[in-house]
Amino acid sequence: MKKITIQGVAGCYHDAAAHLYFDKQEILTVECDTFPTMFETLANDASLLGVVAIENTIAGSLLQNHELLRQSNLHIIGELKLRISHVLASLPGQNIDELTEVNSHPMALMQCEQFLRRHPNLKIVERLDTAGSAKEIAENNLSGHAAVCGEYAAELYGLSILEKSIETNKRNFTRFLVVADPLLASEIGPSEHEIDKASIVFTLPHTHGALSKVLTIFSFYDINLSKIQSTPIIGREWEYRFYVDLTFDSLVRYHQAIDAVRPLIKDLKVLGEYSEAKITY
Repeated sequence: MKKITIQGVAGCYHDAAAHLYFDKQEILTVECDTFPTMFETLANDASLLGVVAIENTIAGSLLQNHELLRQSNLHIIGELKLRISHVLASLPGQNIDELTEVNSHPMALMQCEQFLRRHPNLKIVERLDTAGSAKEIAENNLSGHAAVCGEYAAELYGLSILEKSIETNKRNFTRFLVVADPLLASEIGPSEHEIDKASIVFTLPHTHGALSKVLTIFSFYDINLSKIQSTPIIGREWEYRFYVDLTFDSLVRYHQAIDAVRPLIKDLKVLGEYSEAKITY
């Protein structure tokens, strides 16, 4: 049985992502309240795997998780892209007109703003978690309360789904990374012929055209940059750290490109080499 750390409680989107990625495998999820706690848990137990959100098509990059991953010793071994679709759920036997309060994570509530605006009878109350809101309603038998959560969470806690797909923007997707201790990653990670994506992080000297030169080299080796994210380096004014996702058809040419850019960059760290997610769930 694989033990997978997640941020949130059973039924949350991290939980759903873990079960989708390890489909048909027996897994046990280890729940963590926050992302820093999750990375600390992973650091203290090399037998654990982790599923962690890294970017969302609406909210953008989760910069905290980029930094937590960089500071850790973990390797990315895979990824999963999940459509985030919210439902309105309550105790069985209730209808929307009977409800007085809706609970969920602030981001989920914001993503369902148009739907909630059509129901002014619902007092909006923020909670720490989408699935946690559903769990609280079920365990405390909170009549008159509804949760904005995933369909998976509603079903898990025995709630009745009053409305589906209540999010304003239907093109709402989150990309999750699967991470592991280096030794475990070498055992269960993808084989070389499966690798067609890599995530790296590096810094650049504060000189004219530094980034342009690096990008030109990647282009020469037919390496595609599927994402580039810059963050300021605290204490080093006007210098930036770059998180880059690369996709490629040839692992050999990818390694050649990395060797070619090494003299131009500093503090290079390969966060992981893995197989690109070809399917969005």
